[in-house]
Amino acid sequence: MLTWISGNVATIIICVILLTVVAAVIGKMVRNKKKGKSSCGCGCEGCAMRGSCHSKK
Repeated sequence: MLTWISGNVATIIICVILLTVVAAVIGKMVRNKKKGKSSCGCGCEGCAMRGSCHSKK
């Protein structure tokens, strides 16, 4: 087991970094959703789905 870990340490580090980045992106999306912000990052003026994304205030 220890030889497998030492032989794959670079792969393990890259996987940990990627999982951290994915978790940060998901966390940011959840925080934005709670604040009522759009997840697409663009304005709603030209969007074909503008009527169904956000409820009318």
